[in-house]
Amino acid sequence: MGELKLMKGNEVIAHAAMRCGCDGYFGYPITPQSEVMETLMLKKPWETTGMVVLQAESEVASINMVYAGASCGKKVMTSSSSPGVSLMQEGITYIAGAELPCLLVNVVRGGPGLGTIQPAQSDYYQTCKGGGHGDYNLIVLAPASVQEMNDFVDLGFELAFKYRNPAMILSDGAIGQMMEKVELSDFKPRWTDEEIQKISGSWATTGKTADREQHIITSLELDSESMEKINHRIQAKYRKMEEEEVRYEEIQCEDAEYIFVAYGSSSRICQKSIEIARAKGIKVGLLRPITLFPYPTKAIAKLAERVKGMLSVEMSAGQMVDDVRLAVNGKIPVEHFGRLGGIIPTPDEIVEALEQKIIGGK
Repeated sequence: MGELKLMKGNEVIAHAAMRCGCDGYFGYPITPQSEVMETLMLKKPWETTGMVVLQAESEVASINMVYAGASCGKKVMTSSSSPGVSLMQEGITYIAGAELPCLLVNVVRGGPGLGTIQPAQSDYYQTCKGGGHGDYNLIVLAPASVQEMNDFVDLGFELAFKYRNPAMILSDGAIGQMMEKVELSDFKPRWTDEEIQKISGSWATTGKTADREQHIITSLELDSESMEKINHRIQAKYRKMEEEEVRYEEIQCEDAEYIFVAYGSSSRICQKSIEIARAKGIKVGLLRPITLFPYPTKAIAKLAERVKGMLSVEMSAGQMVDDVRLAVNGKIPVEHFGRLGGIIPTPDEIVEALEQKIIGGK
C-alpha cells in the first residue's frame, strides 16, 4: 500500500511527477494551478533524483522546453491553466506532429479571455478538438478526484510513450484546489540512458555513435505526398487509441431510464443529483467519460438503445454535448445543462434541468 496523505489536487500532481520518474518539469505560474510548480520547488527533487524543475519566462518558452526534452526520450511535463494553455498551442501541435511523448496538465478556469480564477470546463473544445492547427489529437484524461490526479500522471506518461503522442490531464480549479485523502504512488527511478535507448532509441535524439543512427526530430515536411503519408500514419494511431484506450465509468445505469453524461467535477455533483432524482422516483444513472479522447462513443450509443434521454452536464455553455449527440445519433433527446464563468452547478439545479429539458420536454 502506498503512502496516505491529505493533499490538494495540484500538490498531488507534483508528488506524482516526482514518484513516477519524471525527468523534467517546465512551467509558468498561473492561478489556479500554481501549487504544482510551488510544490516541486519546495520539495527540490533535483537534489534527490536529478529531476529538473524550471520556471520558464513564459508559457511559450515552457512548452518548447518540453518539446526539447521529449525529443531526447525523457519524461517531461508542464502544467498551466486555460489562458496559459492557449499560449502553448503552437508548441503542442509541433509536438503532436513530431510524434513525441509528453504530459500536459490543464487546471481549467472560467473564460473566455482572462475570465476568472474559478473552476470551469470550457476548455473541452480546445483540448479535444485540436486547439492548435492541423489534424491532431491529444490523449485526454479527465480526473474526478484527487486520487485520479495522482493516478493519471503515471498513466498519462505510459500512454504518451505507448503512442508517441502528447497526453493531457484535463482537470479544473475545483479538483486542483480541493483537499482529499490520496494514496501516493510508489517511487520509480528515472530511466537510465541505457533504458531510454531501449525504450525510445528508434526515434529519440540520443546522439549518433558507431552503433546508433542519427535521428532528426521535426514536424516539417515540405513534400505534400510525404506529408499526407505522415498524416495517414498519425490518424491510424488515433484509430488504434479509439479501439484500445477508451475509459469510462457507469454509475447506476443498470435500471436507468435517463442518463447524465458528465466528467470531472460535474460528474461528482451528478452523483448527488442521482440520489435526489431517485428519491423522487426518477431512475437516472451517470456515464462518466474518463478519456475525453478517445471518447466513449460506443458506450453512450449502447445506452441510447434503451434509455429515454440524456443530459450533458458541464461547467460550460455546452461543448461535450456535441460528442454526446454524435454518439446518440438522434435516437433519443440529448440536452445540455451548465453554469458559466466559474459557477459550480448544484445537484438540485441538475435534477431540475433533467425534469424540464428531458422529462418534461418529450
